[in-house]
Amino acid sequence: GLGSTSAGLTVTAVKDGGEWMLEAGALVLADGGLCCIDEFDSIREPDRATIHEAMEQQTISVAKAGLVTTLNSRTTVFG
Repeated sequence: GLGSTSAGLTVTAVKDGGEWMLEAGALVLADGGLCCIDEFDSIREPDRATIHEAMEQQTISVAKAGLVTTLNSRTTVFG
């Protein structure tokens, strides 16, 4: 719902010590399984648009904090 963000569902960049690293969100963690999203219709439109790639392409492209990669999100989304 409204507490869900695109970073929490996809991936976020966090600084650990002096280095940046990526922290997987729910869709990446659910790779090969099922991701249940409560109140999907109340997720803000910009956040909902961010997860379309994960739902359509089964991947998440990331370009954050100088880190560029593509992560698998081969999951079924149940909302």
